[in-house]
Amino acid sequence: MEIEIVTKDPLMLVGFSFFGDPFAASGGWTEENEIGRLWSRFGTYLEQHGGEIQHAKDLHVGYEVHIEHPDTPAKGHYEVFVGVEVSQLEDVPLTLLVKMLPPAQYAMLTLAGEQITMDWSRKIYSEWLPAAGYQAVQGYMFERYDERFKGLENLEESVMEIYVPVQRSADSD
Repeated sequence: MEIEIVTKDPLMLVGFSFFGDPFAASGGWTEENEIGRLWSRFGTYLEQHGGEIQHAKDLHVGYEVHIEHPDTPAKGHYEVFVGVEVSQLEDVPLTLLVKMLPPAQYAMLTLAGEQITMDWSRKIYSEWLPAAGYQAVQGYMFERYDERFKGLENLEESVMEIYVPVQRSADSD
């Protein structure tokens, strides 16, 4: 797992969203849970209507955003958004939602092969960030999938990136 601190400009995304417990029906990396279904629905949309997305930067680079809400700690419900990046929010089709991610400093992790299915979330938040003198902020994170991600059936050949907004911990100054 490669980890580095990067700064990113605002990110404008258009896509689909789900709110609830995405693992209620099926856990892990599978197309049977709500996240897998969301990607499948969005993939179908792109095949049929991708040309309608004005100002798309690259329809082959997908983003998956996980957003905490007030009931996330108690119920495990959160929002999952999947989409693509756009350079402008002009003529966004009515069926798509918009997410604007603010400029931020991120811990960027590059995961490959079996690292993708390991419990990387726990390692990030409870081990690496505190050890590096950082803490997560803003209550969201996102995953970026480009041509290096070969699909669920080929995870061992795949690479993906995770971005967690961070700031230096008060006790690390």
